[in-house]
Amino acid sequence: MPRKSRIDAPGAMHHIIVRGIDRQKLFKNDEDRNNFLSRLGVILTETKTDCYAWTLIPNHFHLLLRTGNVSISKVMRRLLTGYAVWYNRGRGAGRP
Repeated sequence: MPRKSRIDAPGAMHHIIVRGIDRQKLFKNDEDRNNFLSRLGVILTETKTDCYAWTLIPNHFHLLLRTGNVSISKVMRRLLTGYAVWYNRGRGAGRP
């Protein structure tokens, strides 16, 4: 059963969890983690989205965000698309 749409308005708090498909790793080394965190920092600054907590685990991550002037869905789309493109170009899709 799909989850209901996220209620999003300026100032709303969100606990976001993103998991790798079939428990695959999202972060395999420090370069992956550093790229993700750098990308996250730039996007949060540009969108004025506050981050209160984060944790990166090899096969998933958690973020605690407060919506700024851009919807959380747009922030996450930008973050995840950019990271996926970088990750896949660096390793070739499907490579370890």
